[in-house]
Amino acid sequence: MRQDKTVAVSDATHRTAAPGRTQHLGDAAPPTDDEEVVNEPGTRLDVRGVTVTYGAFAALSDVSFDVRAGEVHALLGHNGAGKSTLVKVLSGLVQPDSGEVLIDGEHVQARNPRQSQMHGVALVDQELSLVPTLTVAENMMLGAARSSSVPPARLREILDSLGLERVALGAPVSSLSLGEQQLVEIARALSRDAKILILDEPTATLSDHEIDMVFAAVRAMAADGRSIIYVSHRLGEILALCQRATVLRDGRTIGTESVATLDRDSIVTMMLGHLPESGATDRAPDPSRSTVLSVTGLSVPPSVHGVDLEVAEGQIIGIAGQVGCGASEIMRALAGLEPLATGQVEVAGRPLRLTSPLTAAARGIFYTTSDRKQEGLFLTHSIARNVVATRLPLLSRWGLVRRASDRRAVGELLGLTDIAPDRSGHPVGSLSGGNQQKVLVARSLRRPSSVVLLFDEPTRGVDVGGRAEIHDLIRAAAADGKGVVFCSTELDEVMELSDTVVTMFGGRVVSVRSRADVTAARVLTDMTHGRVEEEVA
Repeated sequence: MRQDKTVAVSDATHRTAAPGRTQHLGDAAPPTDDEEVVNEPGTRLDVRGVTVTYGAFAALSDVSFDVRAGEVHALLGHNGAGKSTLVKVLSGLVQPDSGEVLIDGEHVQARNPRQSQMHGVALVDQELSLVPTLTVAENMMLGAARSSSVPPARLREILDSLGLERVALGAPVSSLSLGEQQLVEIARALSRDAKILILDEPTATLSDHEIDMVFAAVRAMAADGRSIIYVSHRLGEILALCQRATVLRDGRTIGTESVATLDRDSIVTMMLGHLPESGATDRAPDPSRSTVLSVTGLSVPPSVHGVDLEVAEGQIIGIAGQVGCGASEIMRALAGLEPLATGQVEVAGRPLRLTSPLTAAARGIFYTTSDRKQEGLFLTHSIARNVVATRLPLLSRWGLVRRASDRRAVGELLGLTDIAPDRSGHPVGSLSGGNQQKVLVARSLRRPSSVVLLFDEPTRGVDVGGRAEIHDLIRAAAADGKGVVFCSTELDEVMELSDTVVTMFGGRVVSVRSRADVTAARVLTDMTHGRVEEEVA
């Protein structure tokens, strides 16, 4: 059996069925003359018994679910549950071993993404695929078949229907906000007459206002009769937006339920089989611990203005704020990635010049980016190579990697991620988004030379179970004496993980509070209104 089922747009790759026979998706079990396909009234998409295997590993096993016309349907599951593989099957990127997919009661044959588009299926990935230097209209037509040119009037109509009345067709995409860019991605799908839209973590990097824009667009599309498959780890969004939810666990369908009958705990129990134990603890600051990071007057034009910060050994500081508040720029500046950054920074009492990532790393500052695909991981390289990518000098002698040292390091770091060792040779891009994030986080850990760890959105796109595991890794690093600074737009994460909460608004620090003195309501007020109120922990 083939080890890599991912296909290019122009491929006509077959899917592998039972040994000795090869079939195409849609050919597996077509109705015979005396067999009628039974479809529930209003069913737009019907997935039946889909199985995908990679060698002995079953990514999907007999998965079935359906989506109705005009429905917003949540697809949920923990990291590695099979969501990504199922999305790839529906979008023509992966061919299943067995099973069938019906759209409006008809068997489909989607051997590549172009054929999937022809059947009315469109995927809007969590990572934007727009070209910043092209115009909105050019991006909407990008990737469309030559025969499917859409007149400008129709493009204008689609943008208006998504609440983008003020966005000009000729505007460069780089001039748009992240929320507007996300809606242009959706508009591109609609320009191809998609009747089934798969939205994969569409709000992962958006502000509250931008999330509201996406919600309004999703509801409008559903009201127009389109079917939406909504993939998100944000359970509040699922409860607010979706009508039904299908949960996968370990590649199998656990069930499909009406969202009206669910709450957060019941969803988590379906996803994990149990409620995760909270690792949150109220840790009193230890005045005897020395300061490992001192920041005075840090500015990054035009985003950050005069930020002061102190981090002690073993302390976890969480920076809370909406997208664009300046928190990410602080992380990048401390890591030497912002050439315009100014201010005084000391690491373990010694001055640090904000000149380059190498300078920061040499002084014990290690940074984990929020953009794992563009900046963090080498997606076509193996999991093993990625997890040790930043410590090759420690594993080498005379320019040659010592195999024994390399194996030990890979084994130790993968042991933190709960990823099976026998998968270490697989491309890291084959992992679910959550497991990719675990690899990225693990790469920063277990370094004797590290003093301060910086995490920008450490659990972006990660489900509740995976988030708890990543939080445990960060707490373990703090328990080992490392100073930790992370930023997150998710209030629950800030409240759960931080010893001290720093809240930002408009590029400035508006409050600093110990975890014992903070409430979610106070942090949310500071995040959204910018009220200056400093209570230093």
